[in-house]
Amino acid sequence: MSAKQYVQHLLNFIDESPSPWHAVATVESAIRAFQFARLDETVKWQLQAGGRYYVVRDDSSIVLFVLGHTTPSESGFKIVGAHTDSPGFRIRPNAATVSNGIARVGVEIYGGPILATFTDRDLSLAGRISYTDEQGRLSHKLVRIDQSLLRLPNLAIHLNRGVNEDGLKLHKQNELFLLLAQLTADQLPPQSYFVALLAQLAEIEAEQILAWDLAVYDTQKGAFWGANQEFYANSQIDNLASCHAGLQALLDEDVLNSAESTLVCAFFDHEEIGSRSHIGAAGSFLTDVLQRVSIATSSDRDAMSCASANSFLISADMAHAFHPNFASAYEADHSVIVNHGPAIKFNANRRYSSESISTARFIRWCKEADVPYQRYSHRSDLPCGSTIGPIASAKLGIRSVDIGCPMWAMHSIRESAGVQDHEYLIKVLKRFFND
Repeated sequence: MSAKQYVQHLLNFIDESPSPWHAVATVESAIRAFQFARLDETVKWQLQAGGRYYVVRDDSSIVLFVLGHTTPSESGFKIVGAHTDSPGFRIRPNAATVSNGIARVGVEIYGGPILATFTDRDLSLAGRISYTDEQGRLSHKLVRIDQSLLRLPNLAIHLNRGVNEDGLKLHKQNELFLLLAQLTADQLPPQSYFVALLAQLAEIEAEQILAWDLAVYDTQKGAFWGANQEFYANSQIDNLASCHAGLQALLDEDVLNSAESTLVCAFFDHEEIGSRSHIGAAGSFLTDVLQRVSIATSSDRDAMSCASANSFLISADMAHAFHPNFASAYEADHSVIVNHGPAIKFNANRRYSSESISTARFIRWCKEADVPYQRYSHRSDLPCGSTIGPIASAKLGIRSVDIGCPMWAMHSIRESAGVQDHEYLIKVLKRFFND
């Protein structure tokens, strides 16, 4: 595929994945044609040499792996890690209220979104509903409302005269309610009205609904932009773009059919809130999977320790691209440019996992794949974000490098990145898997 074809595939991937739960379902759909077998964590695993497998935990984290021609204790694991979640809003349990006849939906802030970017957008809901089925069993299902359902209208400038000088500031408790409907006196109370909407969507009775995990998403589709269509925009580029790149590299036929090492893609939920959950990178999920693979492929009690010592993790997460309107926000000697290749991310305090040896190995893979690369370091007077890299590397005892494609407006509801960079990332990840 060309770079633009890769990105169109990416935009479709994001548009089909308005929540972390949908992102995992989209990955499952993508691998269906590649003979990946789903494993159940509650039963003993029987693995075949050269087999293709995946494990899902709690619907929003997934680990895929392809067993190599040699055992993990001999040649280790080659892992690409990324995350399925993005900053935004999540719906509260007691969701709906009414004010002067206007039904509003209450939200909590998830992670660190740029709040102002959620105003005046065509918003809707996607996620997971838990309910009691006809047999009285607890069950759950994915839901998605495709139509524009919710909105966070701006206050008119006539009522907020300083907005252009002071910036848009939204009170996190009082001013983030999303407008849902205009209710009349004969309609259901707002909470019942909201639950009835969900029930209609899920094709179940309102009385069956017990709980939900619902994210707010932007219904606008992804698009190319720029005079030469060299950029693209969408929500959740951070970090579904890295998930997509890792998946495309793993599903390459040359990679699938010639793997010596065991190849792994691990896509975690909850990175944006610190990864500390049973499905996050700080939890046991990836460790559990790798240990079980080691046990299934070797009777040696030291198999996992040998595998870890032979393994490597690429933590793929997006990087901050140089913005020409805000040049002073960047460390002058480490600005990275859109469409100039993936950035290797450095931080002396281990907010990123890159060090000299892991960096040198990634540079070698870039050169072998004919992919340009850049080096990113944050300003010393600004707090630096982090990734799953340091967390997973420490937990597993595996050498790691942190890399990512440059992007603009990270944590906006509408982010942008470069078309060529996405192809560059896929190419170097293929080389990593094939090394």
